[in-house]
Amino acid sequence: MNKKTIIVTGASRGIGFETALHLDRSGHKVIALARSTDRLKKLETSAENGNIRIFGTDLTSEEEIGKLKAELREESIDGIINNAGALDKGPFLETSIETFKHLMDVNVYAIVRLVQQLFEHLNQGAHIVNISSMSGFQGSLKFPGLSAYSASKAAVIGLSELMSAEFTDYNISVNCLCIGAVQTEMLEEAFPGFDAPVSAAEMGSYISDFVLKGHNFYNGKVLPVALNDPS
Repeated sequence: MNKKTIIVTGASRGIGFETALHLDRSGHKVIALARSTDRLKKLETSAENGNIRIFGTDLTSEEEIGKLKAELREESIDGIINNAGALDKGPFLETSIETFKHLMDVNVYAIVRLVQQLFEHLNQGAHIVNISSMSGFQGSLKFPGLSAYSASKAAVIGLSELMSAEFTDYNISVNCLCIGAVQTEMLEEAFPGFDAPVSAAEMGSYISDFVLKGHNFYNGKVLPVALNDPS
């Protein structure tokens, strides 16, 4: 097996946590990023093969990403899963511009910062997977209260298509997965009592397989990953 090195952001809980564990179990190296160092330590100790390196990194900080780049100066990277995200729920008319800016910063600009800083470490044939949401997928059912979140996730989709177009000459693939309802802490916080049809472990398994193999079949694609009808 060709052992690959994959960066997973937002790895301290939920989908990112489970994706990192699945990659470790599959024998690959994981560079796990999140702001919460305590939660990352739990991830590190949960790794069956010990292939997970953790970095407490605030992806909204150019300085912290610069420090991460210095730490990874000897690394060759085969994939990035841009999973980190924030969610805010509230009526559109009561959602402040500051909230919109914050969600754009975490959900969109963090991708820009990380990829720009680490681009030189990406191997030819690398695969960038940006995690969006059905909330941002054109024509999908929308839920009131998610205006800032949906706007930011729609921006991830457009950004992904643009990145793919620009990175073709570098032999680097970019795809975007629009995730439906998954049982995570974030979902429970936004919609208490809602029972999602897919677990975080199941989605983590899917995403880990996709970053390793999906670029053999897709590039520049926006793919809905949901059990419900997107329209």
